[in-house]
Amino acid sequence: MITSKRLAAGVCALLAALTAGIALPAGAVAGEPTGDDAPKVNLLLDVSGSMRTRDIDGGTRMAAAKQAFNEVLDATPEEVQLGIRTLGADYPGDDRRTGCKDTSQLYPVGPLDRTEAKTAVATLSPTGWTPIGPALLKAADDLDGGGGSKRIVLISDGEDTCAPLDPCEVAREIAAKGIGLTIDTLGLVPNAKLRRQLSCIAEATGGTYTSVEHVDELTDKVNELVDRAADPVVTPAPAAGADACAEAPTLAPGLYTDREEFGRQRWYRVDVLPGQELRASVSVAADRAVIPSYGLLLRAVTVHGREIVRGEAADNGRTDVLSTGLRYPRPEADDADAKPAAEAVCLQVANSFSAAAGVKATPGLPLELTVDVVDGPNGSSDVAAFGLGRGWWLLGTLVLVGFLAGLLWGWLSRWRFAVWRTN
Repeated sequence: MITSKRLAAGVCALLAALTAGIALPAGAVAGEPTGDDAPKVNLLLDVSGSMRTRDIDGGTRMAAAKQAFNEVLDATPEEVQLGIRTLGADYPGDDRRTGCKDTSQLYPVGPLDRTEAKTAVATLSPTGWTPIGPALLKAADDLDGGGGSKRIVLISDGEDTCAPLDPCEVAREIAAKGIGLTIDTLGLVPNAKLRRQLSCIAEATGGTYTSVEHVDELTDKVNELVDRAADPVVTPAPAAGADACAEAPTLAPGLYTDREEFGRQRWYRVDVLPGQELRASVSVAADRAVIPSYGLLLRAVTVHGREIVRGEAADNGRTDVLSTGLRYPRPEADDADAKPAAEAVCLQVANSFSAAAGVKATPGLPLELTVDVVDGPNGSSDVAAFGLGRGWWLLGTLVLVGFLAGLLWGWLSRWRFAVWRTN
């Protein structure tokens, strides 16, 4: 049985994620999050007729949703600008065209007045249709403007009733605009069709889907997520990768975002001193429908094109984010008195994603690149650039000792067996 407390925990969990640093990575595209402005979240609540159903602690789904919203409003961090939009709240009739336009802003996105917002929520009554697609379009418009992170949290107990406007395609169109908006979804009913639709909406924008029946340990979890909501967001810096190493920008250690077209590559450069270790990782998000079976490649090469090390990852299409990484340890300079010279290492990010039919190829896929340059292990050069380096002598010693130990043990065994047979 789904309890109202579990419902509240589910909604709180989604809300708390908005400042936890899991916003969809977005590159140098106008309108995407910079972290300079307050984060915005729009709660999108299904108020269709099915919300009258009494299957949550003997009460209606609407009553449970209202209680959950009150808890969410109490837990909302001060720095978050929050709004509430409804779908299916106003039109009780049977005209489909009118019912599929039934979405309105209950509380505008902005600084939160908890009393005013709770008063608005208290007026809600289950009424009409379930126009998820049209409501998502309006909810995205509500969040227009500002450079902070933007999130829609959709709460529904049923599938969209306004086809052919597929809400999953709507979410993909929103993602393709490159506005850095993430949609999280919450299902109030353990229904397979609802789960597939809400999961698709969330995955299209790098968001999360949660079924309330799986939310446990209410108090501890809500407290944990509310505390996490106050944590500062790590804002990636935009980096415009080049088509070749020679024109690539030089990156200092940090977190970067870019966008990469389907089946293309981006180049970046990093300076590495002798004895330092380069660590890099990359993630590419499939923020719209892509053809299954794709891969991601991260290579470190010299400026002359010789490969140093690579990291690869592949998937069959069941995930929306693909990541890989690499490590490149450089040996110390041979002459300790010589001034160390930095080596320019070129990083290549390539993908084999391809767009599904009818899907826009621009802007490119969101790419997030992490670059770090640290001192080598223990400040020594026992680990060299292309393997164990000077550590080979240790490996050789261990192999030799093992071989001699094997011979000795075999000789002792034969001797003991011979003595036993003699006796």
